[in-house]
Amino acid sequence: MASVLPAPPESLNAAAPAPLRMVLDAIDRLGRLDGWIGGGCLLTLTFLMLAEVATRLLSNFLPFFPPTISIAWEYSSYLMAASFTFGAAMTLRVGGHIRVVLLLKNVPETVRRALEVLSAFAGFLFMAFLTQAMVKFAWGSFIRGQISTSSDTPLWFPQAIVTFGMLLLTLQFLARAIQAALGLPLEDHRMKATPVE
Repeated sequence: MASVLPAPPESLNAAAPAPLRMVLDAIDRLGRLDGWIGGGCLLTLTFLMLAEVATRLLSNFLPFFPPTISIAWEYSSYLMAASFTFGAAMTLRVGGHIRVVLLLKNVPETVRRALEVLSAFAGFLFMAFLTQAMVKFAWGSFIRGQISTSSDTPLWFPQAIVTFGMLLLTLQFLARAIQAALGLPLEDHRMKATPVE
């Protein structure tokens, strides 16, 4: 009995030239990974906060139990920042960011595409600037050997993680500008938890 493998989903970038399609598909895969990492950070944050609450509760009844997890608040802030930045690229690809589309809905298709290209390129430039600033910030922390006061965590490590999430959003903005210029679909609704009917 032969098993039938499901057909791979067709690329929304199929109409792009082959080398460009490969780059756009790679950015889409990175965006998908970005969302999973962001979800993992949020789940870890949830477990850390629940452990902190349980520890506090148990310390009320068991005198030998520590009253708190010393790194809980520090690491929760790292995880919160990581979950924000890691979820952003996938959210952009599925069209989940807040946008005012009043103008886009009332202009011809060619003008709409031009506005999409301009706005995506502006987003790319802004995020490229922020990413470059975060690279300098994390590199400076690494060079100076800065560590956190409560857990002795090298500060460059969480800063580099946040920077990587920002880099993925930067790439997704670039991909969106290219997709808009080529007339490709800008949003991949297959990435959503519930597909659009």
